[in-house]
Amino acid sequence: MVASPKDHGLNPMPVLDHLNVRLARPEDAATIVSFSAAMALETEGRRLDLDRLYDGTIALLESPDRGFFMVAELEQADDRQLLGQLMITYEWSDWRNGAFWWIQSVYVDPAWRRQSIFRRMHETVMAAAKTSPNVCGVRLYVEESNGAAQAVYRKVGLTPSSYAIFETDFVLARTRV
Repeated sequence: MVASPKDHGLNPMPVLDHLNVRLARPEDAATIVSFSAAMALETEGRRLDLDRLYDGTIALLESPDRGFFMVAELEQADDRQLLGQLMITYEWSDWRNGAFWWIQSVYVDPAWRRQSIFRRMHETVMAAAKTSPNVCGVRLYVEESNGAAQAVYRKVGLTPSSYAIFETDFVLARTRV
């Protein structure tokens, strides 16, 4: 697990001074997999197949046409720790002649929550999206019952969409009770 701000003797603002939000690299895959697995368990009570998750993570890291991961990395002296992640995938909009960036797989290590880590990642995504001529907007989906995440998303300026998402999931199908 990642060390906490208290372990570093830091408070939130100096942490942001040492926080680097960057594109993920293949050497980040193991941490991304552990973050994604923790997020699925925490938010949906799902235990993911770690081999499948690793293969899916590598597939995205090696195929920028599918999307990309961004990570929040704390840099201090010779120590670098990943504190959070998010994934971007693309959805083409014929109505807008552009692509929406979908924010997915958002995770911030619990020890680092409420330290503006997600806010910094979101700001980085928005700045990049706004300067990309083929990007028409940014979207994300969130589990209906995840009120805490929804509150965070509203705080950074995201608003609920008028669309509901329907799906047929061939891998992680839900059973209705």
